Amino acid sequence: MTDTNQSNTGHAATSDELAAANQAPKKESLLANLALNIIIPTLILTKLSGDDWLGTKWAIVVALAFPFGYGLRDLLRSGKVNFFSALGIVSILLTGGISLLELDAKYIAIKEAAIPGLLGVATICSLYTRWPLVRTLIYNDRILDTGKVTRALSAKGNESAFDRTLQQASWMIAGSFFLSSTLNYILAEVLLKSPPGTAAFNEELGKMTALSFPVIALPATIILMLVLVFLFRRIGKLTGLKLEEILVQQ
Repeated sequence: MTDTNQSNTGHAATSDELAAANQAPKKESLLANLALNIIIPTLILTKLSGDDWLGTKWAIVVALAFPFGYGLRDLLRSGKVNFFSALGIVSILLTGGISLLELDAKYIAIKEAAIPGLLGVATICSLYTRWPLVRTLIYNDRILDTGKVTRALSAKGNESAFDRTLQQASWMIAGSFFLSSTLNYILAEVLLKSPPGTAAFNEELGKMTALSFPVIALPATIILMLVLVFLFRRIGKLTGLKLEEILVQQ
């Protein structure tokens, strides 16, 4: 009887562990991200746009299918609409539509600048609502134990000071979006010189995709990391908590 109970208990524990493992979010692969969003599209656009291979239009369709599929998979896996993933999909569709319709390349430059620029404006405008974007991007339950932070801030009477800290962080994040907007526009203007619908245009589009990471994504990521450091230090000063106490334990 004891053995049976022990066996059942062990089986139940194993089932619980499996359920927890299935519910645990899988970490995103940086290599897969780079491969599907940058490397593969770049290779297709620069190497397979000739008439002997895919041709100009099909090369664009196939190249953009990889980041589009990656973004769609992220939406389906999360089970809810992620604003930034959805925006990425819209951006890809716009790039494909502009290219396939053979519109002037200036529209791609405008689109490349408009999306991060609008995000910067939205970040600032959100400060005057109940849902500031900084809480979605950085100060959220996936990264920080916000409940513990809130209780510590209340105990020390530093809620107002922390609100000012979030405002400062929001302006920093908005600045990173505006920087990305400017760099996006400059990169598109410098590289996209050939008429759309040509193999040369596809190659230029591929080069722009390849350079988007070191020229645009890397500086924006560095700024975001600096904002995180600033926020963590301010939280520590205002709450008296150590970094390991406020981070969510994985």
